[in-house]
Amino acid sequence: MLALMMDRALNLSSILEYAAAYHGDREVVSRSVEGPIFRYTYADALKRSKQMAKALLDLGVKPGDRVATLAWSTHRHFELYYAVSGIGAVLHTINPRLHPDQVAWVANHAEDTVLMFDISFGDLVGEIAGKLETVKTFVAMTDRAHLPAAAPAGTLVYEDLVAAQTPAFDWPEIDERAASGLCYTSGTTGNPKGVLYSHRATVLHAMAMVQPDCFNLGAADAVLPCAQMYHANAWCTPYGAPMVGAKMILPGRYLDGPSICELAVAEKATFLLGVPTIWIGVLDHLDQTGQTLTTVNTVCIGGSAPTASLITRVERQMGATVRQIWGMTETSPMGVINTGLPGHAEESADQVVARKLKQGRGLWGVDMRIVNEEGALLPRDGKSPGKLQVRGPWVASAYFKNEGASAFTDDGWFDTGDIATLDPEGYLRLTDRAKDVIKSGGEWISTLDLEDAVCSHPAVAMAAAVGMPHPKWDERPLLLVVLRPGQSADPEVLKAHVSERVAKWWTPDEVRIVESLPIGPTGKVLKRELRDQLIGTAG
Repeated sequence: MLALMMDRALNLSSILEYAAAYHGDREVVSRSVEGPIFRYTYADALKRSKQMAKALLDLGVKPGDRVATLAWSTHRHFELYYAVSGIGAVLHTINPRLHPDQVAWVANHAEDTVLMFDISFGDLVGEIAGKLETVKTFVAMTDRAHLPAAAPAGTLVYEDLVAAQTPAFDWPEIDERAASGLCYTSGTTGNPKGVLYSHRATVLHAMAMVQPDCFNLGAADAVLPCAQMYHANAWCTPYGAPMVGAKMILPGRYLDGPSICELAVAEKATFLLGVPTIWIGVLDHLDQTGQTLTTVNTVCIGGSAPTASLITRVERQMGATVRQIWGMTETSPMGVINTGLPGHAEESADQVVARKLKQGRGLWGVDMRIVNEEGALLPRDGKSPGKLQVRGPWVASAYFKNEGASAFTDDGWFDTGDIATLDPEGYLRLTDRAKDVIKSGGEWISTLDLEDAVCSHPAVAMAAAVGMPHPKWDERPLLLVVLRPGQSADPEVLKAHVSERVAKWWTPDEVRIVESLPIGPTGKVLKRELRDQLIGTAG
């Protein structure tokens, strides 16, 4: 027997329609690429999104067409999140920090028909325009006065397109399983792979994300996402914030400590999220200036694992609660989040930090399992590491054009490439990426644990552990350390510091102090690049 309930498609356009109807005066604040702060409301954003949707239709964009962006986190990019998907087209957010050849490769692989770009990428677009095989239309996301000279001939102007339309528009009916967005992985091994999101998956993901035991967002919040809108959809905040009527604060291109702190103070931000390197810059700025962030309640940290030192610094200097999250482009990106359980109320301060070093517990919608090399299920004992596999309604079932098929199992799971444990309470603890794990004498050494150990030293800002070839043990760990501004430390002292905190045989053969570490387009340390450099040097 079928139920007698209305069947309404889960479409992304419904989110902005709701925000405009019930939180129409709530602000969206953006640091524009041209310079000034721009502010308007959700009601304004809906009108302009509809105007852009009509402009795209006039340009010949059809359902299923890919519309690409090379853009920072701004109000115009926010409008495109709804304008493009709302007409049945697919928003393809390209990471502009990729090498120009890779940007062109991604655009060609996606078969983009339109490329929208911020003026800061005028030179980049001018450089690669001749290599783009399917792009027919270029649009500079600015006004006529700021059209970059390097833009390809015939480039259209975003504000002209908006101004030429009225906001009278009804969103078309779209199958909720239709594609809505396309994001490519960062491509640390081989070419990037495309993850094709649907309306249904993204709406469900946003609904799960705003729950109390996840991001805990409501209309009283002011959300400042320090993950760019080209990085896994700014971790879904452009959908989650309007879904609950929270204020949106979009940082533009600048994610340095002073710029983030300025926005957070001026706009009374309550919720921040971003990768660990962002928060190191923010905390160093707070140290240097004595400034405080009095309105921030929650800081979500993901992208790579935070150290105990970073968690402690954030909570002490910002007075905020840290929630670690784990996810991937392939999981939309939310996979797990670290929130406490009622039984944790009596935890000591050290126990709280130890728990927060775990990536988090699963939330409804994401199933997880740990398997060994043979594919056998491992126990949830917190001690048995294996390959992490996930499935769920917002987890990719395949890559675009069916590339990388080996990552998807015959029984319907996605193999994340992470090595992890699950404990009896359901907390996930990553020990490594499979490609980063150090295998010494046939046993695994966790690079994350080594990095956490050395970062507990007050002089250390960040670190990276990599495996170096060894004639007897196969590999031995090398720790590369970046010191905090104005600090000094002896490598042997740091080595002894680590030795006191890990198994003795895990102690790195060498601790080496460096000025910086190579950071990839999504804020992660590029360990493959480090290994290639180090092994080449050693050779």
